[in-house]
Amino acid sequence: MAKHTILVTGGAGFIGSHVADAYAAKGHTVVITDDLSSGNPEFVNKAAAFYDLDVRSRQLEQIFEEHPIDIVNHHASQIDVRKSVDDPMYDADVNIKGALNILDLCIRHKVKKIIFSSTGGAIYGSPKTLPADENCPPQPECPYGTSKLCVEQYIMLYARMYKMGYTILRYPNVYGPRQNPHGEAGVCSILAGAMLAGEAPTLYGQGKAFRDYVYVSDIAAANLLALEKGAGEIINLGSGKGVTVKELYDIIADLTGFTGKPALKPLRPGEVEGIYITGKRAAADLGWKPAVGLKEGLAKTVDYVREQQASVEQD
Repeated sequence: MAKHTILVTGGAGFIGSHVADAYAAKGHTVVITDDLSSGNPEFVNKAAAFYDLDVRSRQLEQIFEEHPIDIVNHHASQIDVRKSVDDPMYDADVNIKGALNILDLCIRHKVKKIIFSSTGGAIYGSPKTLPADENCPPQPECPYGTSKLCVEQYIMLYARMYKMGYTILRYPNVYGPRQNPHGEAGVCSILAGAMLAGEAPTLYGQGKAFRDYVYVSDIAAANLLALEKGAGEIINLGSGKGVTVKELYDIIADLTGFTGKPALKPLRPGEVEGIYITGKRAAADLGWKPAVGLKEGLAKTVDYVREQQASVEQD
């Protein structure tokens, strides 16, 4: 595999930091930008050059001037569905204007390819046929899904206008170490954090809402494969299996020894009852499929959250 100089935007975040680690482990030169609004400086790969910059900043040009970037992996975004509903202007500002800033820099500095982290969980809405494949009509039910779909369209436009290469990866629900158990996004870590603290979690959708869940190392592996494969494609990274929030709760309760009862509440605006996506195109075109099973991945996630809580208590 050819060695690349790769800019990972959002590379101090939950998924972006795992992707940056995977690139660095394979000997690629990694440059990271993150404004640390939700990222953690401790997650920044030690071998990477780091810039504390917002993805909308004009100062990002200095990265392209100082490094021969040939691939951009764009993870920096506003990811919270509820926040996008409450403040769609902010969601669009970060996700659409931020992406346009990156795309303009890619064209000006002759970047060969952009790999974009999109969403399969929010773009398809509530399809009648599941699992949803890439031909499923996009019908987002929240501003977050709409902003991601808009960026996909801009990427394909720039590819037509300027012959820039791209791969768009539509993610399922991603979980694993480094996910924030105190945030609004990331149900697996939120459930683990609450149960380990002895608190009763809230299950929205009365616990019946379902998604598919893929462990973060498997998502990082797909981003590695996308360096050389998936040219000009939109690819779902799904498990093809729907899991209810109550099923997640039961597994995590078993792992944590939690015996309390959850609070059950209806879905909030912008949340869909059920969505899960295929991984068939990813298997055929990337040679990718999830390697970490749900129970194994949840055990690793619980261990991580437990270690984090223990370190906070010691401090």
